[in-house]
Amino acid sequence: MVFITWKEELSIGFVAIDNDHKKLIAFVNELYQGIQDGREREVLVRILDDLVDFTRIHFGREERMLAEAGLSSTVAHKREHDELGSAVLKARADYLTDGVVAPSLEMMVFLKGWLLAHIMESDKNDFWCLKQLKTSRSYKPMMIQNASFQE
Repeated sequence: MVFITWKEELSIGFVAIDNDHKKLIAFVNELYQGIQDGREREVLVRILDDLVDFTRIHFGREERMLAEAGLSSTVAHKREHDELGSAVLKARADYLTDGVVAPSLEMMVFLKGWLLAHIMESDKNDFWCLKQLKTSRSYKPMMIQNASFQE
């Protein structure tokens, strides 16, 4: 059973970011399916770790693209990323120390809701602005350092 289905309405119009979103959805689906199938704890930890690692990569890519364009919403966008990153890392730590067999359904519903809302609201808005900037004749990207949430 698929927990999240990719729909074209989730596309933000930047291939790299859309591909990242598809991969994030695939990780969430894999984790959900692993929970449903009663997979071993070690398998679920690996999937969760892969999700955390790829989320860092993806968030860094988004933040870099927005910051290079000089969008004023970059700080707020990064703050949303940091909030999710902190929540996921806390959930991961709780899962590893509580001795429960699998991450909770509550955590999965939270991940799904946050990811879909973030794509449909923040990403769509900010990347629409980025697209408008890129099509203007005066667009010149700024060079910045990568920043993402820390463990």
